[in-house]
Amino acid sequence: MTSASAAIPQQPGRTKAFLRLVMIEHSVFALPFAYIAALTAMFLADKNIHWWELLLVTVAMVGLRTFAMAANRIIDREIDARNPRTAHRELVTGAMSVKHAWTGALVALVVFLAAAALLNPLCLALAPVAVIPMVVYPYGKRFTNFPQAILGLAQAMGPVGGWLAITGEWSWEAVILGLAVGVWIGGFDLIYACQDVETDREIGVKSVPARFGIPAAIRGARVCHAVTTALFVWFALATDAGVFFWLGLLIVAGAFVYEHSIVRPNDLSRLNRAFFSVNGFIGIALFVCALLDLLVRGLTP
Repeated sequence: MTSASAAIPQQPGRTKAFLRLVMIEHSVFALPFAYIAALTAMFLADKNIHWWELLLVTVAMVGLRTFAMAANRIIDREIDARNPRTAHRELVTGAMSVKHAWTGALVALVVFLAAAALLNPLCLALAPVAVIPMVVYPYGKRFTNFPQAILGLAQAMGPVGGWLAITGEWSWEAVILGLAVGVWIGGFDLIYACQDVETDREIGVKSVPARFGIPAAIRGARVCHAVTTALFVWFALATDAGVFFWLGLLIVAGAFVYEHSIVRPNDLSRLNRAFFSVNGFIGIALFVCALLDLLVRGLTP
């Protein structure tokens, strides 16, 4: 290797760059709630864990989320290039080409559709419905001040799909859980969008913070998380949840209080802790408590 070639920074491999592009580790935000829905449906059906269906739920969720993230990055690449916070993303820097990003996105979409087909006919029939908001969301910031509502709708699909995967039938209990997740994620995205207010206003990106200001967005997030807590309680009542699930709800409520205590309109210095650490903890903590609750009540591995 010559000294000249050694001085050229090494680009990551395509697979590694794609995984970074879609932030694969952030599946932690969505998977726990799909598992809660699927396992609760199994408990109510025959109290047995169906591992094959649970594996397919995992594959479907990761596939759909990967497609959504890749499509988001592709559609937003010009906006990302104009925002200092996102200018390092792979499609902006050239670490990943648009062609390869689309290839990865389409592979992920095929994986999602294949998993849905293997689950049951209803899942396959409704799969396109789940895809639509994933594609509409990145365009939302171009035509509405409330793109977080579209994101929330997209995220609500996970628990509903997890339940449908097991039963093959519509369930209002799953809708309640899906709404809780959608409102939760929409709420913390209100907080996350606060860091881009000045840039968004400059380049014309629409959002609640950009249109109504950071204080209004923070208040909106608090309302969203209060509604989320109420919906979790409704889900617990609708499914006759036991003591461990209620313990999980107390932990979630405490996490919400902590999250909103560290993010204030005049102090966004701990925003990333609120977004990544606290919200990741919420999903994992409630899943662990829900699983313990179902096992104690008779769910058989």
